[in-house]
Amino acid sequence: MKAFVVQNYGKKEDLTLREVSRPIIGEAEVLVEIYSAGINQLDTKILSGEFKQILPYKTPFILGHDLAGTVIETGSKVTKFKIGDEVYGRPSDHHIGTFAEYLAVGEKDLALKPNNLSMDETAGVPLVALTAWQALVEIGKVKKGQKIFIQAGSGGVGIVAIQLAKYLGATVATTAGKASFPMLKELGANVLIDYKTQDFEAVLKDYDLVLNSQDNKTLDKSLNVLKKGGKVISISGPPTPEFAKEIHASWLIKMILSLISLGVRRKANKKGVSYQFLFMKSSGEQLQKITKLIEDGIIKTIVDKTYPFSHTNEALNYVATGRAKGKVVVKIK
Repeated sequence: MKAFVVQNYGKKEDLTLREVSRPIIGEAEVLVEIYSAGINQLDTKILSGEFKQILPYKTPFILGHDLAGTVIETGSKVTKFKIGDEVYGRPSDHHIGTFAEYLAVGEKDLALKPNNLSMDETAGVPLVALTAWQALVEIGKVKKGQKIFIQAGSGGVGIVAIQLAKYLGATVATTAGKASFPMLKELGANVLIDYKTQDFEAVLKDYDLVLNSQDNKTLDKSLNVLKKGGKVISISGPPTPEFAKEIHASWLIKMILSLISLGVRRKANKKGVSYQFLFMKSSGEQLQKITKLIEDGIIKTIVDKTYPFSHTNEALNYVATGRAKGKVVVKIK
């Protein structure tokens, strides 16, 4: 099969298109023929080597975290899926590789594809939707009447998070360029802040939760818009000692992560708020719940650009610019 492989880490490195062996499935896995794969900022960060300490993949390896496709083979212990099922998912860490024609995926990481979306639309859903779900439902426990600030509303995570927060009954503020305001208002954003001309710190006050996806300067400012007892959940770092324990990191990595997050954790404690780093986990069970919200019309998907499989590097470079409005997808079949 054809696959795009990371030969070497580096900010200026491209993926290499190679012919590799088709995967052999385990007893709790299915073989998915991939129709479409979503591109994420995580892919660009892994390729650049930024996440080597957290996810030490040994080169060469196939990149890619989102897929939509069809089951063509099932393991002996698989009970949820059968050959011919249209599925989607975000494979578990260390089992990634969706920039390929086929992938062996754990049954627990998959869900049936939403019946009202195309393969291309579906491929852009898993990672960003699971991130939003885990931030707002699992960790944030967002309730009706709360005020939620979601940064970068026109990005992949932001678009889903705004809709999910609105569904949960929250008042939603977000930052974006003015050109995206009509779209974000339609998705449910109540407070729209032009990041080019406005300072969100001067606009927002007494918020219950911030979903941070930007740099450390933005993170520090986010602490100031929270009320006492509020929470910042960051998907862009810095990682915490708790996260190091979750991934069973070495003593050295635990020390490093503890040190790099010490500043923000101390600032949060002084203000009477909490800080938590989120590195989303794969979950077919949560995707099933997200599927229902998509089929019920509560969560809509937005695809910015679709590239042919041969142009995967071009798609990655576009995502790396941070200019995508919605999801970027590569069409494999």
